[in-house]
Amino acid sequence: MHILITNDDGVHAPGLLALAQAMQTLGKITIVAPDHNWSMCGHVKTLFTPLNIQKVELAESITALSVTGAPSDCVAISLMGMLTEKVDLVVSGINPYANLGHDLTYSGTVTAAMESLIHGVPAVAVSMDGPDHNHQGHVDYSTAAAAAREVAKRVLENGLPANTLLNVNVPYMPMSELRGYRITRQGKRIYLDQLIPEEAGLAEYQIGGDPPLGEIEDGTDFGALAEGYVSITPIHLDMTAHHLMETLQEWEWGNQVA
Repeated sequence: MHILITNDDGVHAPGLLALAQAMQTLGKITIVAPDHNWSMCGHVKTLFTPLNIQKVELAESITALSVTGAPSDCVAISLMGMLTEKVDLVVSGINPYANLGHDLTYSGTVTAAMESLIHGVPAVAVSMDGPDHNHQGHVDYSTAAAAAREVAKRVLENGLPANTLLNVNVPYMPMSELRGYRITRQGKRIYLDQLIPEEAGLAEYQIGGDPPLGEIEDGTDFGALAEGYVSITPIHLDMTAHHLMETLQEWEWGNQVA
């Protein structure tokens, strides 16, 4: 099996190396990742701008290709022909913070996996509910890496339907304390963003505020994490609100386009 590994935190992020070391046990790996942090970049496509690629040594016997584009660019150029060997699975991560609920449209980790689906390759996005940004000590990715390996192994064995990825979020705890795995739906993220003027009288702002919260509800990604379970949410690329189509057909549309 050939596994393409990427992330949105940049090629030197510790979560990427932890993921690569875990995936090595499942087959051949190729690492193609951004040359710097692209967190919260969403689904980006770089057009008509050259993307520079450099080889980077991450650890003994582990090399990566560093790309000047976004996470989704890394996946796109790999699957469009930069890699000559067929890719069986794309795994994106390990993001040091959870990607839950509405986060998915912002997340470079998840949208890299979305790009894989566009090219017909199954994908897994892996995030960890890690310590907050003020944490100064060592961050342990071992539990998240082990969970990522388990999910990837199952996907390689069983496959996924077309246009579907798995969004995986792992509690930050020792493996011995992990309660198991739960299949979940997207929960509701509560953003506490604030618009902050940079300087009075100038048209310059930044978005700040407190870290987001989430509604803890049974069956959701937030609920699973809160109870010490790995959350596995199947995400479909088809965003059509199918339940609304019949209702819209009943509206008075008329016969003419204004």
